[in-house]
Amino acid sequence: MLSIARNALKPTLFRGFGMPAGVASLHTLPELPYAYNALEPYISEQIMKLHHTKHHQTYVNGLNAAEEAYAKSTSTRERIALQSALKFNGGGHINHSLFWKNLSPADEHGGKLADGPLKQALERDFGSVDEFKKKFNTATAAIQGSGWGWLGFNSTTKKLEIVTTPNQDPLISHTPILGVDIWEHAFYLQYYNVKVDYLNAIWNVINFKEAEQRFLEATK
Repeated sequence: MLSIARNALKPTLFRGFGMPAGVASLHTLPELPYAYNALEPYISEQIMKLHHTKHHQTYVNGLNAAEEAYAKSTSTRERIALQSALKFNGGGHINHSLFWKNLSPADEHGGKLADGPLKQALERDFGSVDEFKKKFNTATAAIQGSGWGWLGFNSTTKKLEIVTTPNQDPLISHTPILGVDIWEHAFYLQYYNVKVDYLNAIWNVINFKEAEQRFLEATK
């Protein structure tokens, strides 16, 4: 968890999960880099407001509570019991903090993938950008229940790969380049139970410029 927080959210969001209360500061809800209605018509203002202020805030609150309980506990058994709360809420905070930066209004960076290192790597590893999107959507839509679809960089193979994680599990096997939330709270109010429509629409607001910066950092 520590390495994921450092790599995915550095430098401002890492606070040291499970550290003593005197060392770790409270996690806070990050501000969005755009207005709640800025991603319309692809993601509605209502969804963005609820997703950010209610769901993400809940993960932040849960993480702070779990860390406080962990720091106060002197029982190994109690600390082991707190691991699931740390993982779930910590993962939720990490994943959503990354997700907001993954998005950008369509009249800004959203949906625009310029010719460069990321586009070239996608073409190398998937054949074309369209083929990548198709494979990503297929893998993410197939998640049973809730989870996340990821484009990750495999530091062993030096390739981009599509990975999925259940629930709020953060991506630890790869360096996250971009992630898409497939929990129902991310799309149901607008797309109901049609995951494919949501996944097709979200590419119009994916911030490929941010994704490319992560890719360049991962491949240094």
